[in-house]
Amino acid sequence: MGIKRVVVTGLGALTPIGNTVEAYWNGLISGTSGAAPISYFDASKFKTRFACEIKNFQVTDFLHRKEARKMDRFTQYAMVATDEAVIDAGLDLEKIDKDRIGVIWGAGVGGLETFENEVLNFASGDGTPRFNPFFIPKMIPDIAPGQISIKYGFRGPNFATVSACASSSNAIIDALNYIRLGYADIMVSGGSEAGVTKAGIGGFNALQALSTRNDDPATASRPFDKDREGFVLGEGAGTLILEEYEHAKARGAKIYAELVGGGLSADAHHITAPHPEGLGATKVMLNCLKDAGLEPADVDTINVHGTSTPLGDIAETKAILEVFGEHAYNININSTKSMTGHLLGAAGAVESIASILSLKEGIIPPTINHFTDDEQIDNQLNFTFNKAQQRNIKVAMSNTFGFGGHNACVLFKKLDEPI
Repeated sequence: MGIKRVVVTGLGALTPIGNTVEAYWNGLISGTSGAAPISYFDASKFKTRFACEIKNFQVTDFLHRKEARKMDRFTQYAMVATDEAVIDAGLDLEKIDKDRIGVIWGAGVGGLETFENEVLNFASGDGTPRFNPFFIPKMIPDIAPGQISIKYGFRGPNFATVSACASSSNAIIDALNYIRLGYADIMVSGGSEAGVTKAGIGGFNALQALSTRNDDPATASRPFDKDREGFVLGEGAGTLILEEYEHAKARGAKIYAELVGGGLSADAHHITAPHPEGLGATKVMLNCLKDAGLEPADVDTINVHGTSTPLGDIAETKAILEVFGEHAYNININSTKSMTGHLLGAAGAVESIASILSLKEGIIPPTINHFTDDEQIDNQLNFTFNKAQQRNIKVAMSNTFGFGGHNACVLFKKLDEPI
């Protein structure tokens, strides 16, 4: 039995710059920043007082209030994005074999807000242990794929991947391989995160990981800019419907792109800092190319991890030059985190959607907020600064790197496009 081909047949997105795939894409190509002062809680005493929150969102527009109360926001986000993706894929839930459909989902943290609220409530009481009966099932990261499977009746492989900011890319790669090996016909995959909480902002502040540009949040996420000083925390969800190619053809599904490869590696260096020479990032891109059976010269665009941290952006640039050599100067490099902020465990899924739509539409979203070149970065590279660029592309790469040194990389290709 040969390795099966895998294609993308449905997309769903809930992001700080758009609550649907269409709105998200329009926000990307117009260079919209999702950063604004925090509205979820009083952040006046925090070092960072802004984030990329979801806007104009009422969960009861999508879920019954009784069901929504049993879910942390990260699961609510997963349900909303997945509903859009299932509809987009045109899945006939009455006819399709649900034993052959699985869900693999990524979340770096899971129900942080739920955990925070329960502990604060306990600490403010008289010591009597009064906890919400849904505390544990709301908190655990694997509840998102569990809830998705329960809603739709999908009985295939079902679990969560947790690898910090690489979590949803890991989920997509696992889903790719389950279909490749014949264990499923369709996999629902992606990730969600809802880390804009007191503990989320406070914890990343303690690490000195976040931008503190409180006077100008919209320009705070500055990947590859000399004056970058940390990432902007974001939230949201992205869902991809991955499907075995022949199965998709047989039901007449529309196909966005082919998922041709996934790579994994570890920095084995530090709990939060990247390897200074980008060794793990180099290895993961090479692994991804090998898995896809492609050469470095085949890649047209890379949606980079590009978080706007002083060390991370330099290390990733070094890795790109190491992997791609002179061809690196022909590649459109972009960081959509400049607009969405960093969605942590959801980043890989949301950024993969951007890569897929770039293939489909022939447009590279910009890396916004570039003001000053950094002499430590090769600025002859095309970082797609400040304005979207049109380009007919055949192969798109997306990188995600997580605390703990976890690296994941995925490659998408126009279907049947000759290289």
